[in-house]
Amino acid sequence: MQRRRFLARTATAAGASLAAIGTPALAQGTPQVTWRMSTSWPKSLDTIYGSADELCKRVGQITEGKFEIRCFAGGEIVPAPQSMDAVSGGTVQCNHTLSTYFLGKNSAVAFDTGLSYGMNSRQHNAWIYYGGGLQLLRDLYKKYNIVNLTCGNVGVQMGGWYRKQIKSVEDLKGLKIRIGGIGGMVLSKLGAVPQQIPASDIYSALEKGTIDAAEWIGPYDDEKLGLNKVAPYYYAPGWFEGSASITTMVNAKAWAELPPAYQAAFEVACAEQNLKMLAHYDAKNPDALRKLVSGGARLGYFPKDVMDATFKASQELWKDLSANNPDFAAIFPAWQKFQQSQASWFRVAEQSLDNYTFAAVGRT
Repeated sequence: MQRRRFLARTATAAGASLAAIGTPALAQGTPQVTWRMSTSWPKSLDTIYGSADELCKRVGQITEGKFEIRCFAGGEIVPAPQSMDAVSGGTVQCNHTLSTYFLGKNSAVAFDTGLSYGMNSRQHNAWIYYGGGLQLLRDLYKKYNIVNLTCGNVGVQMGGWYRKQIKSVEDLKGLKIRIGGIGGMVLSKLGAVPQQIPASDIYSALEKGTIDAAEWIGPYDDEKLGLNKVAPYYYAPGWFEGSASITTMVNAKAWAELPPAYQAAFEVACAEQNLKMLAHYDAKNPDALRKLVSGGARLGYFPKDVMDATFKASQELWKDLSANNPDFAAIFPAWQKFQQSQASWFRVAEQSLDNYTFAAVGRT
């Protein structure tokens, strides 16, 4: 009898020990944390807003519901232009945005998104993760009480929708175009008049003639906004954002207070979305472009003199910004050196194979 009771107690204790071993560490005394994420996107854009929403859900999944992030569309809790200030001041714990929306605060944030005629998405990620870019940007954002994490990329954008044809660089003079960030600064050097208009207002501005042209992202999202219905000329490439990298800015105090396991969960979810967002756009854009063209969109390429002029104006802009902003000047040399190294390598294998393959596949 005593032996049976001893064995029963031993089995119970062993079972409890195994249960404890099998229970994830996150479930043992970790706190419940709830954050809010403001985004710069309408919910109708299932690629970019959907990625932010999925990021939040993945953090919850990884932490078994212990770390909850509530995702809000642009303007729901914070006006999009105030998103960076809201994170810096702690009104929200994090956002999901394009850093170049905040060039007026500091032009050096452009390196976080990507410069005109800059690196492509793979090269940008190489710079961020292994080329010293992340630390340079962390030093910059530290001034604003922010920790930055890369959480997406839309790839090479289209050049936008135009009510009239662009036949030469002269057609840019006086052109009222909805374009943000560095692209707007470059075009202003060539006489264009850049406008900052949120995604939800682009269609009506084009329809009413308030603006002459607008760029957003690419075929899949552009079709959702209906831009093809009010501006028939669709140009490529989006020279102003060869890699539009998406960022989540996190309040530094809120980040420091997170348990290390929660920080790791957030970082993993961001890295996952950095891969998946780009893959989502690459999967959706081809069919969307075919649909737009079959519906009457007049697809074309910018004339060479436009490309030459915007490239030259971009190089002049880097000199201007470096001369007027110590933060820009501190990052630019390292960024430029890395870009030159990447360009020399991509010409060897990537470009030669891509050029041949794209042409060959097109003939089959």
